[in-house]
Amino acid sequence: MVNFRKYISGFTVLASGFFLSQVPVSAVLYSQSYENQKSALNLPSPVAIAEKVFLSPKELVDVNVNTMMTDPVLKNASWGFVIYDPKTNKIISSYNENMPLVPASTTKLLTTETALHLLGENYRWMTELDYSGTVEENGVLNGNLYLIGSGDPSLGTNKAGAWSYREIITDFIAGLNREGIKKINGDIFIQTGLYKSNISRLPENIVWLEQANYYLPAGSTKDINPMNEKLVVKKNSMTAAADKRYFYVSPYTKQPVYADSYEGDGKLLTKLPDAPTYLANNLRATMLKSGISITGKVLPKMTDAAPESKKIVASYKSPTLADIVHYTNQHSDNGLAEALLKTVGFHKGGDQTPQTGRIVVNDHLRDVAFDVEGLNYMDGSGLSRSNTVTPISQVKYLTSLMNKNYYKTYFDSLPVGGQSGTLKRMFNGQGNGQVFAKTGTLNKVKALAGYIKTNSGRTLVFSLLVNNYAGSVDQVKGRMEKLIQPALDL
Repeated sequence: MVNFRKYISGFTVLASGFFLSQVPVSAVLYSQSYENQKSALNLPSPVAIAEKVFLSPKELVDVNVNTMMTDPVLKNASWGFVIYDPKTNKIISSYNENMPLVPASTTKLLTTETALHLLGENYRWMTELDYSGTVEENGVLNGNLYLIGSGDPSLGTNKAGAWSYREIITDFIAGLNREGIKKINGDIFIQTGLYKSNISRLPENIVWLEQANYYLPAGSTKDINPMNEKLVVKKNSMTAAADKRYFYVSPYTKQPVYADSYEGDGKLLTKLPDAPTYLANNLRATMLKSGISITGKVLPKMTDAAPESKKIVASYKSPTLADIVHYTNQHSDNGLAEALLKTVGFHKGGDQTPQTGRIVVNDHLRDVAFDVEGLNYMDGSGLSRSNTVTPISQVKYLTSLMNKNYYKTYFDSLPVGGQSGTLKRMFNGQGNGQVFAKTGTLNKVKALAGYIKTNSGRTLVFSLLVNNYAGSVDQVKGRMEKLIQPALDL
């Protein structure tokens, strides 16, 4: 990195001469101090004039990099930055571009692209209601209902245009009415064979304190609506009531869980969502209210040694993968990202677990020549602090996607500076509508990676990863904006 402080100093003398030549002699000879006179005339500083007159946009970016190196907020931080020209395949400006850094939610760039590549933009999850046996003339089904799921991560959540549970159940009951079924002598079996287990292991070294009202599901029961996506935990008697940061161990996974609200007598109770069970129990309850009686219960059926012949009553299709990816990146949805990780693991590796998903994503990245030097991909969402990546590998990866047939879908999924998603409150002035990037935020980690549409019509690729900064998140965001804004004139 070139040190531009001396470079600017040389021009400051020239700029000062320029400045003085534009000021009336009476102003120069006036007895008040120069600073007071400058303030009264509202004139720019000599350095500001020098920058505008003598420095190109690239040089201004480099100057900002040098300034950030000594900035009190960043001087002791670990951070890396690169702006890359995809047409020339050359770096325009950079700093520590080969340093492995925690990428936070920019990890979702890898997860969502892998899903689009392996599954296709139009992939959908299916949830079916089937029945076995025969329907008598009086409308009695002597058989069972089967609720067959495929791991739809949006089921019942209204995310990305997904239907609510009420809408799905209404459609399923309409299907029973079409079949003339008024009574069922049998059970409702839940078949989710896609999942080896409904219990999710937490990513290594996960951070729960980044978003106080959002928690990654860590297990399953039938008692809570999964769209709430929260852990409900009763207060431990050993914890101070005023302390809002609580850590426990999940009885399902033996892994840490976190919640910020409690009630009760000090006992630890954790309720976690199981979407298929929740749907099946609500379907049964609504059937009874609608006059369709059923003699049996809701039962799981993970494996079926002697499967019955079945007929489809109704089926629900999730939003397309393109819709899910758009929602995931716009809202930085951790639950959807982890579900995508498991889905690609199942479809490529045959095992619906985070471990298999990580293998599949890493294999895909190697297949597309991702620079794996410094890469540690530990989860799909970026919640784990064990994730690392280099800025240069991110920009080369994003560059390589520009010739993919799903690039427009991928590009459109990214938040837009000053306009949408997690970038709505950044780049409200310069850069509004010109920065398309995934954000990332953890405690003392701020990340931004994506594309820039310059004023001249060029598309540039950039990555800016900041770890262990001082000060507030807003201070870091301000410095990120200042660093990137001159690139708009490239």
